[in-house]
Parts: sequence; structure tokens; C-alpha cells
Amino acid sequence: MAKPVVIVVGAGLAGLTCARMLQRAKVTVRVLEASDGVGGRVRTDVVEGFRLDRGFQVLLTAYPEPPRWLDYAALDLQRFFPGARVRRAGRFHQLADPLRRPLHAARSVFTPVGSLADKLHVLDVWKQAHAGEVEDVFLRPQKTSRAYLRDVGFSDAMVEAFFQPFFGGIFLEKQLRTSSRMLEFVFRMFSSGATAVPARGMGELTAQLAGKLPQGSLHLNTPVEEVFGHRVRLVSGAREEADAVVVATDGRAAEDLLPGLPPRPTTGVTGLYFAAPEPPVRGPHLVLNGEGHGPVNNLAVMSEVSPAYAPAGQALVSVSVLETGQEAGALEARVREQLTEWFGAGVAGWRLLRTYALPRALPLQTPEAFEEPHRRVRLSPGLYACGDYRENGSIDGAMVSGRRAAEALLSDLELPLP
Repeated sequence: MAKPVVIVVGAGLAGLTCARMLQRAKVTVRVLEASDGVGGRVRTDVVEGFRLDRGFQVLLTAYPEPPRWLDYAALDLQRFFPGARVRRAGRFHQLADPLRRPLHAARSVFTPVGSLADKLHVLDVWKQAHAGEVEDVFLRPQKTSRAYLRDVGFSDAMVEAFFQPFFGGIFLEKQLRTSSRMLEFVFRMFSSGATAVPARGMGELTAQLAGKLPQGSLHLNTPVEEVFGHRVRLVSGAREEADAVVVATDGRAAEDLLPGLPPRPTTGVTGLYFAAPEPPVRGPHLVLNGEGHGPVNNLAVMSEVSPAYAPAGQALVSVSVLETGQEAGALEARVREQLTEWFGAGVAGWRLLRTYALPRALPLQTPEAFEEPHRRVRLSPGLYACGDYRENGSIDGAMVSGRRAAEALLSDLELPLP
């Protein structure tokens, strides 16, 4: 009996995870990727010796799904300090995880980033987020993240100074309209493990997944124009048929390929990378804008986290702005003005390496979007869809959706799970 053939459209995290599981089950897989490389939104570009992730991203080692597919030792993960430096009242203040860095946390008790009561409320969130199993988080009653933080008892000052830039930088929206289920999930992940990046950039995640696929199964520069049943038509006009098709693109691209798929709003970010002669912040720290004004939401000196991100003797500064659509030159000027206020006149000598405008960086994750914790991956006989918009907007969510699509497909083909 001939082995089944499956076409996977898209070589991002979801598509590659799906393809890996199918390949383990002895299914012949053809992965069709429109661009010139794997990774989708999880790619790293090398520019003048600097490694630029396509938007600031991190891997939370507590995520349940990635360890099933990734070799963490081979990734050589480099860790951030468990906490953040917050710009507030004209100065930088260190906040630390009170459970993992109790001495650092004790020193921050009297900083102007929230009151003592606010800092004690962090333990309340910890208890709620860690109650039960991880999956239970997505079944709880929900509200917006802002309402959740208010109901826990945090002051407006604490929300503005810390939670808005911290969770806003994760959810890519300042209003904190994201579901409290997602807030609890992310809080649990941050507080249970390390926040890290592969030594040579986030693109190593998808490169490692793709490297385990059989030779000849991955086809780059192969954009798909249309999907109909278990057949696809390429932009070139060629048609390909298989036993099943999995659409593993982002949500907007999936809507184009699959008419009738309910639309899912997205949210975006603009990332700017600067080469600096020396790091403006020493150590592997996330820096948050807790002052509530200016374009910069968060900043990290990536070469302080992993020296491989920059050539020797230079520093790579990653800046995230929670807005898209502004003219690049005008945005750079605003960012430089704010960073000069933070770090001094030396910012004028920083060299802009690249600006990434990413209007579709994440699905918008409001409470309404989480009414169905796991969106169906089987659309019709022989047709499946996966991606973070079908699970949750995280590395873990993308990979879970890829696995779920493969499981549904193998079940329909009456093949055993690997």
C-alpha cells in the first residue's frame, strides 16, 4: 500500500511541527513555503554580522509543547534576568521575581514602581496562575487583562508602570484587552522557567525543526494561490494533489486561501535594531517604559543576552514600538529622541540596522476570541488548518496547533500516532 501524501502550506512553527509529526508517522510530506526561508514570523536575519530576529521574541522554557520537538541543548539557550528594569520618574529601577531572586526583589520594595501592597499582590497572581493543570487556565471564567489586574487589587500606578509595558509587549496591545486566561498562562510560564533565546537567534527554533525533515520535502519560493479540498494551485499555475492538505499560514493568509474562514483580527509591532559601540544597559535585562509616554514600549540589548547576536566589540539594541503604519524615518526620530532622554547624547551615534513593521504579528486575543479554547483544525474531509490563531498567540500555541492538526489527520487516515 502506497504511503499517504500530505501537503503542508507554510513552513512556520505550526507547519513544521505538523510536518515533523506526520513524518514520524511515516507519511510523505511536502511542505510548500512562499518565501525564501523557513520560520514565518520566527526568523533571524543576519545583517552586517548582527542577528536580527523578526520582532523581539523569546522562548519560555516552561512551555509544555516545544520540548517535545526541540533539542534545547543544541539551541544553546541564553537566559534573561528573571525580572525587568523599569524606566519610571526619570530613572531605571530593577524589579525581580520575588521567588527566584528574593534578595533583588527585597531591594525593589521601595522603588516608585507600585506600592508594597502591589508587590504583595504579585504573589496572589502567582497562586491563581499556578492552580491546577496548565490546561485549566484556558477553561476559567475570563475578563480583560486590565480588569483582572484591577480586581486582584493592583493600583493604577502599578498597571501603568509595569503591567502595561510588560504584558503589552507580549500581547502587542497597550489597552490590555487580552483575555485574562492568556495573562494567567503567560504569567505561569514566565514564573515557572527561564526566559531565553537560542544563542544564534530565534530562527534556530524553526531551522532545527526543518533540519529534521527528509531531504526534498521542503520547497521554498513556492507560493500557493488556491486551496480546494485536498488539492492546491500554485501561483505558477501548477496544480498538486494529495491525500490531505494542511493550511499552516498565519490567520490572514489562511482567510485568503480558505474563503469562508471566520476572520480573526490581528495586532502588530514595529521593531527597530540599532548597532551601538557599547551597550546602554549591562546584563541580560528587559527594559520597560513605565512612564506612559513616548513610542518605546520595551528594549533589550540582545548582545548582552547572547554575544553571538553582534560582532565583537559592538552591541545590538532591540527596540519594540506598539504601533505600525508610521513613516519609518519619523518613527526613528521619535525613538531616538526618547532613547537620548534615557541614555544620553551617545544615542546619536547609534546606527539603525533595520526596521521591521509587523502589522500581523499576533492574533488579537480578547475574551471573545477565547470562548472556544481550541478551534477546530479539521475543516472538511482532507482539509486542515493550524497556526497560533487557532490556539493561542505564543510559540507554544503555534506548535500545539500543528500537533493537533497532524493528530486529526492521522486519525482520519486511520493511521497510528507516532
